[in-house]
Amino acid sequence: VIVDDGTATNSFIGQLTRGTRLSRWHLAETGRDVVIDLLSEHAREFFTPSQRDGRSVEVFTSMPVQAPTGTRQSANTFAWTRSRFGPPVVNDAADVIGTSLVETGVVDADRYLAGVAAVTRRFGAGRYFAHRREDDAKLAAIAARTGLTVVRPEVPLEIAVRRGPVSALMVSYPSTVTHTLPLVLVDTPVELAVADVPAAWLLPGAPVGAADFLENVNTTARRRHELT
Repeated sequence: VIVDDGTATNSFIGQLTRGTRLSRWHLAETGRDVVIDLLSEHAREFFTPSQRDGRSVEVFTSMPVQAPTGTRQSANTFAWTRSRFGPPVVNDAADVIGTSLVETGVVDADRYLAGVAAVTRRFGAGRYFAHRREDDAKLAAIAARTGLTVVRPEVPLEIAVRRGPVSALMVSYPSTVTHTLPLVLVDTPVELAVADVPAAWLLPGAPVGAADFLENVNTTARRRHELT
């Protein structure tokens, strides 16, 4: 059983279906590598159902993917999370949800900081929920420039927001949470808005297709969950 609710699930299932090299979407192509190709081929075989080997494969995810032919797919609706935690207290406020796109070498740090500042001014946000991979120095710069209170959740954000308190408006850049939080908070009045990442923010070394990938994350979230 493949259990994953990250944006990497989108690229993983696509690569598995096409039979191409398995790799993280945010890593730029560095040319052919015999060892990596062999490992990728072995992994694809492992994740492919086989009657000969008696191997079945199931994908359990909340992401908008279509598993390859022969692979079962189950939807993660976060029903257990909702039953175990919350519902949370909802405050009349706004929060920004951070991303590690700077740390992964996809987005320019200065442009991202300016974007967060603009979102903060527009919505009057008070807190910034940091991604676990975000750099301390970058977070300090965000706090100094915007006045946002940086929060580093000790548990996955899906659990943190169920514990509450949570703001009535949460604004996120392209991220897994644009697909998971609408399910986690479906029984609350919380509104989730998505902020786009302009192509001008991308670094010269960003992987080919990064802009399209990030746009697709937001577009599918807006369509599936009627987000703003």
